[in-house]
Amino acid sequence: MGCFSIFSFVVVCTLCLFTLEGNAEPVDDKNALLDFVSKLPHLHDLNWRENTSVCGNWVGVTCSSDKSRVTAVRLPAVGFHGQIPANTLSRLSALQILSLRSNRISGPFPSDFSNLRNLSMLYLQYKQIFWSTAGFTGRIPPSLSKLTQLSSLVLARNLLSGGIPDLGLVNLQQLDLSHNNLTGSVPKSLQRFPSSSFVGNHVLLGKSSHDLPVLIPSSQLSKKPKNGRRLRNTLLQAIIIGCGVLGLVAFAFLFVICCLKGKKEEGFTGKFPKGNMSPEKTISGGQDAKNRMVFFEGCSYAFDLEDLLRASAEVLGKGTFGMSYKAILEDANIVVVKRLKDVSAGKREFEQQMEVIGSIRHENVVALRAYYYSKDEKLMVSDYCSQGSISTLLHGGRDEHRILFGLGN
Repeated sequence: MGCFSIFSFVVVCTLCLFTLEGNAEPVDDKNALLDFVSKLPHLHDLNWRENTSVCGNWVGVTCSSDKSRVTAVRLPAVGFHGQIPANTLSRLSALQILSLRSNRISGPFPSDFSNLRNLSMLYLQYKQIFWSTAGFTGRIPPSLSKLTQLSSLVLARNLLSGGIPDLGLVNLQQLDLSHNNLTGSVPKSLQRFPSSSFVGNHVLLGKSSHDLPVLIPSSQLSKKPKNGRRLRNTLLQAIIIGCGVLGLVAFAFLFVICCLKGKKEEGFTGKFPKGNMSPEKTISGGQDAKNRMVFFEGCSYAFDLEDLLRASAEVLGKGTFGMSYKAILEDANIVVVKRLKDVSAGKREFEQQMEVIGSIRHENVVALRAYYYSKDEKLMVSDYCSQGSISTLLHGGRDEHRILFGLGN
């Protein structure tokens, strides 16, 4: 009887442990995020609630596979303004990715970020518009050298000043400190990065004396070569002929490109190289208060137009009202972006139509998650269905270039 009781006790304890693991919730990380968002003002509402689960529900938050820790926080362009409150994000000791770019965060760089020892990607660049006082100020803290796992550090377009510390981060693969107020020379350990990483600062790239230009003495400049006038005329004629040839080559190149583009439009193949959002023209990455991504309630995505432009993309198909693309965002989420064309609706009418479409919820209809409106660009963003298109299911892939079924077709 005693053995049976002990066996029952062990079974009950095991079941309790499995139950606790199944309902795992990163409570400490959740409280840290709630403290962060409650102390830092922001324009756009976040669905971060104390009575909801942080993993899989909160916008911009990614958890580990066992849902025990928060590993990524991506909140670009949500309207944060002010200083990052101390002892909030720094408590996320398992954080690997932090992206707060395109917000109006100001004040000194958080010194307690050195506690994020597992951080591998840090994106804190600010998109300055004309004259702006927003952005991080002060020096780049040398304590960043403690982030030994860091592979990407982007602090562009802030108001950082002072010298660039020798961080000694051997795993660093991406660095962008451009358009700050940094001075001094670039440390030797960072000279392996291109000059574009430091453009817009008053820094020296640490070039050796062998790389400096050789100055010609003024006494030699006063000496004129023989037959100087004839030499100048010959040189002028060569320049004119060279410019004429280059102009003809450029014109011929543009003509060939236009012909190929027209041919491609007539015989659409449904394929387009990854990394470009569209074969037709480039979308402007600038957003203002009137033209920004609009998300519907219940959407768990957190991205802006700049994210879509940087996403890897491939053409899915072409319909009556535009082309559809499969876009892979930086957080590995996959969405379908439909770029509308020949739509002459005004902003108010367009938004009303999007609200109607966005309110449709049916198991056989792909939900519209977000849209973007400007005078020149109109985009619709929906979930990606990995099972393929209705055309493929109906016709068995006999015609790869048939129009895909989706919103707007």
